[in-house]
Amino acid sequence: MNKKPFVTKEQLEEIVKKYPTPFHLYDEKGIRENAKAVKEAFAWNPGFREYFAVKATPNPFLINILKEYDCGTDCSSLTELMMSEALGFKGEYIMFSSNDTPAEEFAYANKIGATINLDDITHIEFLENIIGTLPKTMSLRYNPGGVYQLSNGIMDNPGDAKYGLTKEQLFEAYQILRNKGVERFGLHAFLVSNTVTNDYYPTLARTLFELVVEIKEKLGIEISFINLSGGVGIAYRPEETPNDIRVIGAGVKKVYDEILVPNGLGNVAIYTEMGRFMMGPYGCLVTKAIHEKHTYKEYIGVDACAANLMRPAIYGAYHHITVAGKEDAPCDHKYDIVGSLCENCDKFAVDRMLPKIDMGDLLVIHDTGAHGFSMGYNYNGRLRSAEVLLKEDGSTQLIRRAETPKDYFATFDCFDILKNMNYDV
Repeated sequence: MNKKPFVTKEQLEEIVKKYPTPFHLYDEKGIRENAKAVKEAFAWNPGFREYFAVKATPNPFLINILKEYDCGTDCSSLTELMMSEALGFKGEYIMFSSNDTPAEEFAYANKIGATINLDDITHIEFLENIIGTLPKTMSLRYNPGGVYQLSNGIMDNPGDAKYGLTKEQLFEAYQILRNKGVERFGLHAFLVSNTVTNDYYPTLARTLFELVVEIKEKLGIEISFINLSGGVGIAYRPEETPNDIRVIGAGVKKVYDEILVPNGLGNVAIYTEMGRFMMGPYGCLVTKAIHEKHTYKEYIGVDACAANLMRPAIYGAYHHITVAGKEDAPCDHKYDIVGSLCENCDKFAVDRMLPKIDMGDLLVIHDTGAHGFSMGYNYNGRLRSAEVLLKEDGSTQLIRRAETPKDYFATFDCFDILKNMNYDV
């Protein structure tokens, strides 16, 4: 399978006249089509809602597109909560799933009516000490421990993760919450990251549905919503087969009808918190080749760096690369594609077979629509790049301007010597 960019060389040449590289570019058409597909895949469940994981792509313009498809937001920090409120998300449309949570963040989440999803049993008392009476709706995050394995061999180790309650703690926590006046309960779990299989959600659903039946039988508590969280991944590599959300939705329905319905739990709402799946394939990092180096290896230096896309540098993540206009040229050159940071891990690709790259060529680094811009940073004084939306009609819109040196120095406002600097460079 050949991964094709959602933007042509001709389009890019026009876009870069307006917005200098590097920048993150997003595909409005793809985002809308995918959000519609997710909604349709779970339409069988009247209470279904996708809570977009804000941490994946915290851009108000993009989140507002998802809002049109009845999505809520999944927040894990104060600023994500503030952004959600500012965008008009209200009450049950905001899920607050955090860990090691500061008191002021719990207080703010409660103030705006977000559904609070607790990560630990000790947080019940912690929250109560902050806000007094607990909300009528509360959720708990479950960690089953051990190793979680899918039928296709994908494994993860929840027992080594810092998140969630054990089963024993979960049962105790629900009883405590009920005794403190909570009336509506939720269950949440996130076990495996970036799965490229249609089996993950149905497999997780079976685990949680069986647990919900046990909670009802042993505690007399009926869970109102089950949050499958994220974990549905994307095909970063050309040889991978993308997930089919309609197959996934049908798989969850099959387990729902098999387990929940016969046990009198056919009104349980299903929630998801997908970030990567909702946005990942619909963003790319556009960068320009500015240097070539011939030493022990062949290097192509580009004007983007790990400050624009951290994933390859911190854990060797694969991102496909297309040389714009050379999609059909033979990949007969082996390159390391590198940025300018003073770190040897600042490489977008290592020993990657690509067409011959000439200086000035535009490179499209695929699948940066989630955990791309959002993980950016300012090491080496590098500045965050712009974000641009490629609209359905082919026009573009700047949805976040690039940082300037003035932005970088702004937090040194108390340091007088910087106040009169010339930032126009």
